Amino acid sequence: MEVESEKSGSVGKVWSFCRKPFWQTTHTPSSSSSSTSYNTHNVHQNNLQSVDRSGQHSSTTVSSVAKSFLPTKRRLRLDPTNKLYFPYEPGKQVRSAIAIENTCKSHVAFKFQTTAPKSCYMRPPGGVLAPGESIIATVFKFVEPPESNEKPIEQKSKVKFKIMSLKVQGEIDYVPELFEEQRDQVAIEQILRVVFVDLERPSPVLDKLKRMLAEADAALEVRKKPPEEKGPQVAGEGLVIDEWKERRERYLAQQQVQGVHSV
Repeated sequence: MEVESEKSGSVGKVWSFCRKPFWQTTHTPSSSSSSTSYNTHNVHQNNLQSVDRSGQHSSTTVSSVAKSFLPTKRRLRLDPTNKLYFPYEPGKQVRSAIAIENTCKSHVAFKFQTTAPKSCYMRPPGGVLAPGESIIATVFKFVEPPESNEKPIEQKSKVKFKIMSLKVQGEIDYVPELFEEQRDQVAIEQILRVVFVDLERPSPVLDKLKRMLAEADAALEVRKKPPEEKGPQVAGEGLVIDEWKERRERYLAQQQVQGVHSV
């Protein structure tokens, strides 16, 4: 009897368990699993947001670094672009020439620098160019005699020249202090190295150099001429219009009119 009662009790428990609804038996586990999945989803979203932020930061950093490697936009057009050709005459002072053109829409100041200021100089050493304006600058250099183990024409010069540029507001007078006052706005246009040309061997480079030097000399002569003085204006043959004479005549005419009114 005791065995039967135990069996019937166990069967009843099993039957009562089977009669429970499905959602009652799985309510607690589903709640915990849903909360776990919700938390996992939030963690995933946070990770994605952090990845996006880090990706944006890294892309910004990469772009800034990439921009730093990009070449600076040129404000000046140089001819020759990166060399200065000098006639090879040992023991003498020789000349080279370079054309400088402003390619910007604003005024640009330029300035020369050299590693050998005692033996080299530039004319002009700097200036201000209007948009589209150009100038031919002349560079002077003393040629050192060659060493014993070196061929004369193959002598290499360690002297280098640098051209810098700076945007300025309108047409102003050039002063070297401009480049010191606005140092953060100064751009290095080009580093020019020295190349010697053999005078005994005609070449297109030598012909171009001679032509540019002739143009530079002609422009210098024009700048040396004093400005034309504005004297009395001549209107017709033998008739001179004098400003002071006109003022005196107007004064006398006014005096006559005043005398008539007083009478």
